[in-house]
Amino acid sequence: MLIDPRFNQLAAGLTGFSTSLKKGEHVLIDAFDIPDPMVVALVRAVRARGAYPHVQLHRARISREIALGAEESQYAHHSAVELARMQKMDAYIALRGSENIFEASDVPAARVQLISRLMKPVQDHRVGRTKWVVLRWPTSAMAQQAGLSTEAFEDFYFRVCTLDYSRLTPGMKALAALMERTDRVHIKGPGTDLRFSIKGIGAQPCGGLRNIPDGEVFSCPVRDSVEGVIQYNAPTVYLGSSFDNIRLVFKQGRIVEATSSNTKRLNEILDSDAGARYIGEFAIGFNPHILEPMRDILFDEKIAGSFHFTPGQAYEGVGNGNKSQVHWDMVCIQRPEYGGGEIWFDGKLIRKDGIFVPKSLHKLNPDYLLGKK
Repeated sequence: MLIDPRFNQLAAGLTGFSTSLKKGEHVLIDAFDIPDPMVVALVRAVRARGAYPHVQLHRARISREIALGAEESQYAHHSAVELARMQKMDAYIALRGSENIFEASDVPAARVQLISRLMKPVQDHRVGRTKWVVLRWPTSAMAQQAGLSTEAFEDFYFRVCTLDYSRLTPGMKALAALMERTDRVHIKGPGTDLRFSIKGIGAQPCGGLRNIPDGEVFSCPVRDSVEGVIQYNAPTVYLGSSFDNIRLVFKQGRIVEATSSNTKRLNEILDSDAGARYIGEFAIGFNPHILEPMRDILFDEKIAGSFHFTPGQAYEGVGNGNKSQVHWDMVCIQRPEYGGGEIWFDGKLIRKDGIFVPKSLHKLNPDYLLGKK
């Protein structure tokens, strides 16, 4: 089979830089509505490194049909089977395409919550015990979301996903070190005045080892420290539903007021469990190729000049212990064309209108990352 050279380049990066596959390791390739040639490219790349490929194919319309009739006994059994398989894997590579991002929009909330709860042990093992990387696949639906032609979007996608992520490393290390020394964070912008502590939490750079595209450093608020209000300006899709203009009000770490273009569904999700109304992640994004939101979180959370503030589950290692079946990355862009904004660490201005201010962080600004400086 002839393979598009871009497919081979991407597969080489996923099996090499992202998961560093070794001889004899087992990797699960999870392909969601992905063209066969890309799956073949991944199988070949895995074998070229002496590892063993295992493949699972998904189709969104079939997954929706199963979810519509989800039962506790069914998914308890399914979860046990999937967990047993995941425990045999050393690595996990997921490519997620979708011809219709709203395919699951009519699955009842109770069914979605049941599936999320019962499948959580599989996700926890995959995240905590395997080398993993997750990425979207370019589709006509994504091109429409981005407002681009199919060809233009594919060019954008492969430019972003095959970025030399090693170029991010020096600036990410500096930002992570700064966040590890920081206690108080203050974020200001249109409709936003938010204060919280990240003391003792730590920070994790993300430069192509877990998500593609990548380009963020994340930490987490001390669970009860969040006070104030945040107005997100990037649209989002979560559990098959669309949301715009999400506004959250916090008292002692908890979301006490939540409104959006879809306020009822927003609050249904935030009421999924006790942890869903607390924050599980605070991250700063800086991928220079990603500038506009497209309702796809793996891209949107890396937007240059953005940050995301995430209700729900915290990550192990760099977290506050919050537990939830929800992990919802909500994004706010602070570049001037989106109203600007500021991030302060312990009274020092760190980023203004999307540009890092301290000299030690200049290597995360777009001009440097794009080779203009």
